Amino acid sequence: MHSSEGHRTSEETPLKIAARGLPATDVQVYSEVAQLLDRRAALKHPPFSLTVSDPVALGIARLFRSTSLSGEVLDRFAAGGSVDSDELVEAARFEQGYASAEGYAALRCLVLWVHNRTHRTEQRSSHAG
Repeated sequence: MHSSEGHRTSEETPLKIAARGLPATDVQVYSEVAQLLDRRAALKHPPFSLTVSDPVALGIARLFRSTSLSGEVLDRFAAGGSVDSDELVEAARFEQGYASAEGYAALRCLVLWVHNRTHRTEQRSSHAG
């Protein structure tokens, strides 16, 4: 793939992302995470687009917000703020190291949600240029 001077990769430019809506409840989060993981497991190559909804992504972040550096990134995102996609993935992966099995799975779904968002943005950018 050749890159023109005007084209920037996600590594070169921070990609800010945000989710719409209100955070899902804890029960909604864990229910949708379980359904999503079952659906993804049934497919040999699940598409990027098979991910949690925006409210569940916000709910996952709300569950893991704290005063730590990673928790603050999750808190900003859960509050409806725009955060750097790489920072959000790093925060989720860091928190996975301390999470229960259910929490680890939820954070994995948040990472998948970010990957879907960045993939869609990169596709739109490549089609526009």
